[in-house]
Parts: sequence; C-alpha cells; structure tokens
Amino acid sequence: MTGNIVFAPLIAWPVFWAILALAVLTVGLTVWRRMAGWWLRALGAIALLIAIANPAYQSEERQELSDIVIAVIDRSASQQVSTRPDQTTEALETLRNRIARLPNTELREVIVGDAEGDAGTEAMTALTAALAEEPMSRVAGVFFLSDGRIHDMEMAPDVPAPVHLLQSGEPDDWDRRLVVSNAPAFAIIGEPVTLTLMVEDQGRAPAAAFAPLTISIDGQEPLEFEIPLGQSIDLPITLPHGGMNVLEFRTPTVDGELTDRNNAAVIQMNGVRDRLRVLLVSGEPHPGERTWRNLLKSDSAVDLVHFTILRPPEKQDGVPVDEMSLIAFPTRELFQEKIEEFDLIIFDRYRRRGILPNSYFNNITNYVLNGGALLVSAGPEYGSADSIFRSGLGDILPGVPTSRVVEEPYLPNVTDIGERHPVTEGLEQFAGGTDTDTPWGRWLRQIDVNAAKNSTVVMSGINDRPLLMLGREGEGRVALIASDHSWLWDRGYEGGGPQLELLRRLAHWMMKEPELEEEALWADVSGQTLHIIRRTLTEGVGSVTITKPDGTVETLTLNQTDPGRYELEYDAKQMGLYRLSEGDLTAVVGVGPAAPKEFEQTIATDEVIEPIQAATGGGTLEMSDGPFNIRAVDAGRLAAGSNWLGITPRGAYRTTSLSVTPLVPAWLFLMLAGLLILGAWLREGRR
Repeated sequence: MTGNIVFAPLIAWPVFWAILALAVLTVGLTVWRRMAGWWLRALGAIALLIAIANPAYQSEERQELSDIVIAVIDRSASQQVSTRPDQTTEALETLRNRIARLPNTELREVIVGDAEGDAGTEAMTALTAALAEEPMSRVAGVFFLSDGRIHDMEMAPDVPAPVHLLQSGEPDDWDRRLVVSNAPAFAIIGEPVTLTLMVEDQGRAPAAAFAPLTISIDGQEPLEFEIPLGQSIDLPITLPHGGMNVLEFRTPTVDGELTDRNNAAVIQMNGVRDRLRVLLVSGEPHPGERTWRNLLKSDSAVDLVHFTILRPPEKQDGVPVDEMSLIAFPTRELFQEKIEEFDLIIFDRYRRRGILPNSYFNNITNYVLNGGALLVSAGPEYGSADSIFRSGLGDILPGVPTSRVVEEPYLPNVTDIGERHPVTEGLEQFAGGTDTDTPWGRWLRQIDVNAAKNSTVVMSGINDRPLLMLGREGEGRVALIASDHSWLWDRGYEGGGPQLELLRRLAHWMMKEPELEEEALWADVSGQTLHIIRRTLTEGVGSVTITKPDGTVETLTLNQTDPGRYELEYDAKQMGLYRLSEGDLTAVVGVGPAAPKEFEQTIATDEVIEPIQAATGGGTLEMSDGPFNIRAVDAGRLAAGSNWLGITPRGAYRTTSLSVTPLVPAWLFLMLAGLLILGAWLREGRR
C-alpha cells in the first residue's frame, strides 16, 4: 500500500493561479507600504489558497506485475543443419531454467519457421506480433535463438529492453555454395544464351583453387567441368528444344561443409523460336492458294518464301520452262544449298513438271530424315501420274494415292485416335459453331488415299477414308491433307472452321514442340503445387514415379480428364528438383527459386542483428560456449558481458483499490482565512 498528497481544486487551475498571483501582489503591496498587519494578510491568503486547492491524502493498493522476457526461437531451414537443432534445444532449456530462477519473471516463447514462398527467416515480424500481445511496460528483455541470418530486419520494432542473440553454429563452420546470378527466363532455340554462375566457399573452408561442376539439361547425362572457386563464370548454353527446358547445375558435396542444399541450382528456361522459316511451293492456281499465303503471312513470327507455278499443265505452247518467269526459280539454291535453313516445307497442289528434278526430291527426303518437316496439301494432281508421291518423297509420305478423286460434300471428322492426338483434340471448341453434330462447314472434294503403315490418321472424310495423316520419318515429321478444300473453312463456307488453329497445331507438332507431343509427361509449377500431365494415344497409363529432392520416391496414380489426357495436382513440400517417370518417359521440374534464401548465407553471424543490439545495450553469446547466466541490470546500462546477458526489471504494477481523504475541511480553512484577515484589519486599525 502506498500513499501521497494530491490536490483537487474547487476551481479551475488557471483561475487558481490567477488568485495566487493577485494574493502575492496584494501582500507585496502591504509589505511595501509597511503595513503592520501584512503578515496576517499573508497567512490569510495562504489559508484561502489551501482551502481552494483542497488537499487530500490518496492511498492505493498495488499488485506487482511480473516482468516478461520474450524468446524468439528460429526453427527455419538453415537452423536444421549440422548440430544447430540440438544446440538450440539446449540453449532454450538453459534460458528457461535461468529465467525461472529470477523473481517475478515470465518467459514467452515464439517459434519462427520457414516463411511462405522464399521470404527467408522472418524473425522480426514474429517479434512484432509477440510485442503487440504484451504491455510494453512489462517487457524486460528479448532473446533470439538463431544463426543470426534474419531476412526481415526492416520490420524490426522499437524494443524498450535489451535485445540479445544466442548464436548457433560452430567457430570452424564452413560451406560451399553454387550461385547463379544471371539466368534469363527464355532463350531462342539454337542460339547461345549466357548464364553467370559462381562456386564460392564461406567460413573457415579448406584451401582449394578449383571446384567440379556438372550441368544437366532435362535430366539427361550431365556434362562435367572444373571451374575456379570464387570467380564468376559466363557460361554459354544452347537450348535443345522449344518449351520448358530444365537446367540443373551441381557441385559435389565436400566432407565437412554445413549442407548440400545450396550445392545445386535449378533453372527453368523457356525455349522459343526466333522465326519460323517456311518454304511454300504452290502448283496450279486454285482458290485456296491465297488462303495459305494469308494464313502464313498473318503470323509475324513466320518468314515465308512463296513460289507459285502459274502455267496450267494442259497448256502446251512450247515455251521452255526456264524462260517463263522474270525471276528464275532458284531451285538449286533452295533445294540443295539452303534447304536445311527452312523449318517447314509446304507443297500446295504441286505436281512434278520438270522444274524440280528427282535429285531435289531426294534432298527433301533427306532433309526430313535429318529432322526437317514437310506438309503436303493434296489436290487431284496427287493421284495422277505426275504426283509427287511418284518421286523420292513417296518413301516418307503418310498416304498412298489410289488415283480416285471424290467430288461431293462431306463433313471432316476427328477420328477416335484424333480425339487423343494433340493436333486435333478439342478442335471443335475453336470452330465457333454451336451444333455439336456439325461443328464446322463441309468440304467438297477428297483425294482417296490409303494410310501408310507408320502413319496416324487423326481426321477422316467420306466413308471414314483418311483425310489428315501424320507420320514420323527418321528425325523429322510429315503431314498430308488429302483435300485442297481446307480453305473453305477460312472463307466461312457453311460457318467455316478452325483452319488457323489446325495449321498452328500442325506447324508446332512438326516443329516438335513439347506441348504437342503424342506421348508426353510433364509438370507445370504453381508455387509449391505440381500439375502433373501425361498425354498418350493408348488406352490407359501406368503409375507415375516421382523422386523428391531428398531422394525419397513416391508412386502416383493420375486421373483421366480427357481422352488420352491424365492429370494430378501434387503438393511439393520440398524445394528443389523433382524427377518424374512413367514407362520410358521421364521429366524433371524445379520447385522454388534457383537458390533458396535460407541457404544463400549459412555461416552464423551477429552482424545482421547488431544495429538493434547496439540501440538497446544487448549482446551475443555463442551456443557452442555452453551454459550462460542471466542477470538483472538497471535501465540504460550495458546488458551483456562475459558469459552473461542481462534483462531490465520494469517494476510494473496494477492498482487494485484507491481511497482519497481530505486533509482539512475546506470550511475550516475559509474560517481561518477570515479570522486572519479580520486580525490584520484590527491591528492596522489599532483596536
């Protein structure tokens, strides 16, 4: 219980001070005039002022409140390496015991794990939240049990007590890490792109000048190199294919280093084509010729070289072929010297007429076998004696002509296997029609062909005869459209159809874009969720085996979402490289950043937290030094020393009861003041 004198004036304080000033002036005037009763007037004024001030004795009952010490315990990924988990547990137990010995002191514990995404250790955010739940007047100290690698120092709060660091780790810790500092998100296929990387040692590392480095693309056999330690290396990389390319860089783990989690980096780069170089050779004129040209020219990414043979085959005027054009058809340059520069060759209703010798058709065949692409849009000439099938191309074309041409309206249909093939699956949704039975307009002519043994028929026409056939020959691909009326879709005949989308898919399939492969396994990454997709032309797929970054293996069963398409959402809890396999198919995908922030710097330090320690008088003790002591120190003094750390007792309390008792009744002081003033008047009046 404590007590003190308080005042509860009967009037406002400004009025009280005004009366006080008037009283002092009046008494001073009586002293100056040497009036005999000046001292009685002074005593009367004092009595009057005391009566107005209304003094009272205030007593209160107080309940002492405990001091609060906050312990922020770092359990992030960097705190799980080497002996740090055990060190942290032992230091926390010591802190609990030392705080328990202090009188009237409580310990609050805050656990900090890995932040969402790649934000690192957000210890200051956790401390701010903890302080918001406690009265600041009771906080006597803050202890961080951590390696000191805190990544949100900009969120550090104002702490009214010493801030200390119990630092984990060993004095001789060292670590080797791989850093990729420059990795573009995409690169042009076939052109080198420069990546900047470095292998560096941190801490008390053994002396070394070089480090081994392996590079693997899409999980293939890695390439091995030796690079100097601590130096940035510019490494040229050429992406092998379009779509997502997964590059894994790794340096082997060395005995004694803290962790291997930063010895590898996974970079995902999207391979894009700079330009699609297309050679279009048109035969006799027909209404769809301009449609082909317009479709190809509408894409700014297409470099088109177009030659048209305008002379009808039935015209016989004796003019030599080499004299029928103002600019000579550069057949030798195109089909012998520069044929490998084209990504796609299209023959639109072309027939052999002596312009291209058989040797050039053989060159085209070799071009396809070596990885090129050939698309044939066939008209009636395909079944004639002048058909290009009768040339060296006949060995690779996916359709064998029967010399029969059918002239009647029919509706192109997607075959059963076409429903699963990426070129034609879901093609109806691009038609724009609402009638599911006739999603697009009819064609009026079909060239009768027999599908080759190794071809895939994805669209059919009259009497289910092959209409669109796809084939793989050697390293390249070929496609045959057994009709020259696809242009009717572009012209809007009977509602038109998805000719542009079909051509786009055809071109991308022939360019071997991964998303249009018939047999494919891949995964899209969204945060830490893998969207696993398996596409196939067969009925059903097996289980997918996934190998996690830590080497553990899990078997997954995918669900069929569309014909030939199986999918699954998978929660990837670990950051790093995941390997997928199903049958002969494999895929790799990286989850998380190239180098997680938790492992960018792994050597323990107090440099990060030092500014807030300096401002509060805190200090650092290393957990490896063993047990420590906790002392109480006065506010404003240094709170750290050899093997001890200090807290500042706050002396906080809560008032449980309060009473106020007037010292003297106000009327008594007023009566006394009146008597004194009367006495002064009588004395000065000599009565």
